[in-house]
Amino acid sequence: MSKGFASNSRIGLLAFGVLLSFGVLGVRLVDLHVFAGPSRLRAASRARSLSFPLPAQRGVITDTLGNKLAMNVPEYQFGVDPQSLRSADEGKWPELAQLLQVPLAEIEETFRRRVRGPARTATGPADESLTIRLNPAGSAAAAAAEPVEEEKLPALAGLPPVEPAAPAAAEPAEIKWAKLGDPVQDFVRDQVMALGIKGVYANETYRRVYPQKQLAAHLIGYVNKGSVPVAGLEAAYDYYLRGLNGWQEGERDGRSREMAQFRSRVVAPRNGYSLRLSLDSVIQQFVEDELQSIATQYQPASATIIVSDARTGFLLALGNYPTFNLNEYNLVPLSEQASMKNIAVTNQLDPGSTFKIVTLSGVINEGLVTSESRFDTSRHTVLIDGKEVPFMEDDHHADGPMSVAQIIAQSSNNGTAQLGLLLKKEGLYAYARAFGFGERTNLGFGGEITGRLNRPETWRGRDFTRIPAGYSVSVTPMQIHFAMGTIASGGLLLQPQVVQEILDPAGKPVFVASTASKRRVLSQSTARTMAQLLMGVASPEGPAKAAAIDGFQVAGKTGTAQKIINKVYSTQNHIGSFSGFFPATDPRVVVTVIVDDAKLPGGKVNYGAAVAVPSFRHVANKLISYLNIRPPGGAPPIGQRLAAVQGGGR
Repeated sequence: MSKGFASNSRIGLLAFGVLLSFGVLGVRLVDLHVFAGPSRLRAASRARSLSFPLPAQRGVITDTLGNKLAMNVPEYQFGVDPQSLRSADEGKWPELAQLLQVPLAEIEETFRRRVRGPARTATGPADESLTIRLNPAGSAAAAAAEPVEEEKLPALAGLPPVEPAAPAAAEPAEIKWAKLGDPVQDFVRDQVMALGIKGVYANETYRRVYPQKQLAAHLIGYVNKGSVPVAGLEAAYDYYLRGLNGWQEGERDGRSREMAQFRSRVVAPRNGYSLRLSLDSVIQQFVEDELQSIATQYQPASATIIVSDARTGFLLALGNYPTFNLNEYNLVPLSEQASMKNIAVTNQLDPGSTFKIVTLSGVINEGLVTSESRFDTSRHTVLIDGKEVPFMEDDHHADGPMSVAQIIAQSSNNGTAQLGLLLKKEGLYAYARAFGFGERTNLGFGGEITGRLNRPETWRGRDFTRIPAGYSVSVTPMQIHFAMGTIASGGLLLQPQVVQEILDPAGKPVFVASTASKRRVLSQSTARTMAQLLMGVASPEGPAKAAAIDGFQVAGKTGTAQKIINKVYSTQNHIGSFSGFFPATDPRVVVTVIVDDAKLPGGKVNYGAAVAVPSFRHVANKLISYLNIRPPGGAPPIGQRLAAVQGGGR
């Protein structure tokens, strides 16, 4: 039946079309929500999900005055989510590469790589560019040319060998973040973000910097670009310094911006603890200036200066030459990387006459001699185990018997050997160990060595006359320094320390170091007697008369040791040293100067009195002014104080 234009057939056709449309829409909705729904939901969740680390700040390192020696500056590490990139942004890639200082080809390769394939499947590598196999020699290139067969596992209890199981194939994974270049500073980050490249974003991180550059480089150490502490306090105290990273989870919008309202989880980072050192940057600068002066004047192979508090054992300064800039550790040439070692604890040397304080202290402490006991130093040999053993030669021969005071003041090898024979080898060895030789100081740095102090049962022939004078024994500069500090402290071998406090992120001390001694080596009366005898070394008649300071009494000992070159003691290469303290009767500081193989004009010998004693005096003069050290019973003369301020009496 027709009702004008709206006939039954037309109405039916229209109704069928409407019903068909709704049917198709319903089928599509069922497909989207039932069949494809879970996978699409997972894809949407991956696209919207946001998870990034919240980096912890490494603890700072300061000197005793609070000056920062190691700190952090914020940086931004850019990365890309290749799944979010738009073709419309491709024209901005060259500018991005320029800002990040990354080759454009590398940017393009990273952007176009959207799947991270499995490294190996049962039938072979799925992605050759990601597959590296090593041959037994460890060469990846050789492995590519000559594939290595898998070895069969050994037979067990008579069973046949088992063929290794083929690894299961791994599913390719979408790359959600790929690193772009090295971290950049905030102004570069702003320029990159202004490009508006979808999928490119930055995570905040921190870079370790050393504002004082090379100052105390060997003590502080450094953290490399991989955030791995390499040496010094950075490595030794990494457990406290490094902190613990946090992370944050949430959702982002189409422009990769976080939507804070959907933030689901935040684990805050825990910043590292900080270190406050006993080191004083001003004194450290005194030391490094003096080392540079030594280097300019003598071109030595190396040099070390150590300054410590005589009463506590805390280090006030430690410097080595050569040194390096902590911020440019990666620029040090391979041929110069020895400059990065803390030679104060990693290198050993024959101490020479500085070791004589062990021999002299032992015989006095045992009551075997007094300062007035006399010995015939004109003798050339001594009978040991039925054999004539020669004494070492002395630079200055005595016309007659020498007192103990003269033996130490004139640094007589002959007289010192005779004192050592009174102790016998077991006694001398015991005192050497008591003074800290043959063991680590345990200052806390990696790489510290014990030196070499052979057990007495191995001594033969000339060892009996050479070891008392500081030969046939090897020590570190730090051991020499704290051996002298044992006399300055009144007979106690103090524990070397450089960390005064460990502070939590809020600045509250969680550890405070206090003075510690390893053991008592000498009686107080013996230490006082030794201080009096060592004052003779720095007297106008002694070999270290240049160490004398106006208005002060200085106690110390020079050392000049032949170096071993090609397993033979050289007559041309020497190590000159001086270790001393002042005021001698009420010690405040201990200073040790060691110069290895100085080049003196005219081929002169690198005597400790010539190369080390002047530097001791220069540093000491500056310390007197800076630390306001006064001699017992009075103030330093005004002229001396002015000299200290104007350059240490140079």
